[in-house]
Amino acid sequence: MLTLKIVSPERIEFTGEVESVKVPGAQGNFEILTDHAPIISILTKGVVEYDGQQLAILGGFVEVQKNKVSLCVERQE
Repeated sequence: MLTLKIVSPERIEFTGEVESVKVPGAQGNFEILTDHAPIISILTKGVVEYDGQQLAILGGFVEVQKNKVSLCVERQE
C-alpha cells in the first residue's frame, strides 16, 4: 500500500492509502506502485488516477519516498 497526499493551493485534495497512482509526468504518464524507487518529477497537464478516482490537473510535481507519495498540484477546474 501507498500513503498518498494530494495538495493544491486551495486545500488538501486527498489523503489516504491507495494501491497505485498514475500521474502525467513531463516524459509521459507513469504509474507508482508499492516499493517504487525514490523519485521527484514534474507533472504536466493531465489526469491523476488513484483507486478509481480521477483528478484533472494543470501541472505540479510528485515526490515518492518509502511508499509515501506526495503531489503538489494546480487543479484544472
